[in-house]
Parts: sequence; C-alpha cells; structure tokens
Amino acid sequence: MIVAHLRRSLVLGVIALVLTFAYAFVATGVSQVLFRHQADGSITPDGSTLIGQNWSVMTTFEGMKAYWPATTWFNGRPDDTGPYSANPKDDVSGGDNPLVANGVSGESAATNLGPRSKVLLADTKELVAWWHSHGIDPTPDLVTTSGSGYDPDISQADALVQVPMISSATGIPATTLRALVVRKTQGAELGFLGTSYLDVLQLNEALAKLK
Repeated sequence: MIVAHLRRSLVLGVIALVLTFAYAFVATGVSQVLFRHQADGSITPDGSTLIGQNWSVMTTFEGMKAYWPATTWFNGRPDDTGPYSANPKDDVSGGDNPLVANGVSGESAATNLGPRSKVLLADTKELVAWWHSHGIDPTPDLVTTSGSGYDPDISQADALVQVPMISSATGIPATTLRALVVRKTQGAELGFLGTSYLDVLQLNEALAKLK
C-alpha cells in the first residue's frame, strides 16, 4: 500500500514537472513568434522605446556615447522638469529623462497643472520661445506634456516640423530627414486603433546612423 502511494506521488510529480516546463517553453515560443518586441523588452543600448528621454546624450556606435545638443535630435514631448534645462554644474538633468542625462540622475513626470495655471502658461511660453529661437513654429504636442509625462512617441507632424532645425544643425539635407521620418512612421495599432506615430528613440537611432 505504501509503495502504491509513493508510486502515484512520483508519477504525479513527474507529470506536474513536465507540464510546468512544457508550458514555459510553449509560452516562450508563442511570445517570440507573436510578440517578440514586447517579450524581449524595450531596452536598447540608447535607452527605452517605451519612455521619453533626454536627447542631449545618446549611446551609439558600439556603446560609445555621443554628446550633441537638443537641436541635432528629434525631440519628444516635454515633461514636468522641462526638456531643455539640463545643467550638470547645478545638478539639473533636464526633462524627458527618467534615467540619466549629461551624467546627472534624471527624473520625469506629468505636471498635473490645470488650464488656468500661471506656471503652466509660463512653461508653455518658455517652450514656444525655445522653438522660435531655432526657427521652428512648434506643434501643440511639442509644448505640452502628455498625461503621463513619459510619452515616447510623437506624430509625423511633430517630427516633420523639426526637420529644418536638425538639418541646419547637422548639415543633413532636409529631404533626407523627411524621408527618414516617413520611413520610421508606424501605422495605427491593428490598423484602426489611434493614429500613426513615431517612436522618438528609434527615430533618433536611425538619425545617428545618418550622422
């Protein structure tokens, strides 16, 4: 009787072990086939494709860090700390950077400021002035934060409006930059959810190769 119980326990244990490993392998295989990007994670050598970041510093070309001002990159939407205020001497990292920018630990967030906020108005005017100083008439997205403050994507219009600034700063022809924007534009999810968009990290990675 004891031997029979032990045999049943051993058989059930082996079956449970086989099913556990089989499920893990099957789930991994399915995720690699159908959801490879999500399964492999969003981190690249340059940052994350799922979070807004500061573009003054970018790791490119076999791990080497490239230091270029914001005018030479496509910029994402601003966040609570302001996208162009990086100052390592004062230990200010600049916005759109929950990780690290210019060697300074960063942070990012939404502002939670209402439409009557004087701070919001002042910040928006400052952003508009920054873009105007570089010859750009910004879209609303480029001077307002997203709901989370971590938005990694911009619209095609947001990217195209930046082309003259980047072309002037880098010497890359505007036609080449516009073609890059069109090429990196991703369609709406499932063809009908939301609108077309560009992931700023992936767009800047492609731009780095042009540089």
